[in-house]
Amino acid sequence: MTNKEDFVFGTRAVIEAIKTGKTIDKILIKKGLKNELVAELHQLMRENKITFQYVPLEKINRITRKNHQGVIAFISPVEFDNIETVLPGIFEKGETPLLLILDQVTDVRNFGAIVRSAECAGVQAIIIPEKGTARIGADAVKTSAGAIHHLPICKVNNLEETVRFLKHSGIFVVAATEKGDKLYTEGNFSVPLGIVMGSEDTGISPSLLKLADEELRIPIKGKIESLNVSVSAALMIYEAVRQRN
Repeated sequence: MTNKEDFVFGTRAVIEAIKTGKTIDKILIKKGLKNELVAELHQLMRENKITFQYVPLEKINRITRKNHQGVIAFISPVEFDNIETVLPGIFEKGETPLLLILDQVTDVRNFGAIVRSAECAGVQAIIIPEKGTARIGADAVKTSAGAIHHLPICKVNNLEETVRFLKHSGIFVVAATEKGDKLYTEGNFSVPLGIVMGSEDTGISPSLLKLADEELRIPIKGKIESLNVSVSAALMIYEAVRQRN
C-alpha cells in the first residue's frame, strides 16, 4: 500500500516539488497527456534526470482518486548517493570496500530486508538501477527497520557501466547465481568486493553476469530451487564478515 506521504499529485504540485529540491523517485504521467504545464514538467524532468513513465489513467486512479490531473510523483524518503563519490571515500578511510549491487530486486519487503542485513553487516553502499527496482518509500523504510537511513543507497543509470567502473577501481565483482562453479564459501571475500544479487524470477541479467569476475552458488539441498533473495544476500554478506574477521 502506498502511504499518502509518499507522493504528490497534480501537474503544478509536482513541478513545485521538483523546484523545491524534493528527491523524486519516479513520476507517472497519464498516456497522451499534453499541455503547457506538462511540457514544463518534461523540461524539469530532463534537467534533473528524473525517471518517468506513461501509464493508463486507471493506474493513477488506483493510487489516488483526488484531482491528480494525470500526474503523480513518488517522493523518496532518502537522499540518493553517487557511487563515484562514495567509493573513493571508503578507500580514503582505509577500509576494504564491501558493496552490494541489486539487479531487478523489485519486491519492497525483500529490498528492505536486504538493506537491514547489509547495514548490520557493515556494507558501505548499496547500488540499484534507476529502473526495474523496488520503490524506496515508507514501506521500504519500515521493512528495513530504518536501516535505509544509515548507509548510502546509490542509484545508477546503467548497472553494467557501474560494474565496469567498480572493476577499474579495484573492486572484485562476484555474482550469486545457481550457475556458479564454486560454492560461495570458496570465494575470496577479503578483497575489495562487490556482490551482485538478482531477482528470484529471472536472476542476474546475462549482460551483467558476463561482467562478474566470479560466479558463486549457494548450495540447495531441498526440493525448492532457490532461496529468497534477501536470505541469499544475507548469506553472501555475512560470508564476507566471517572471512574478514
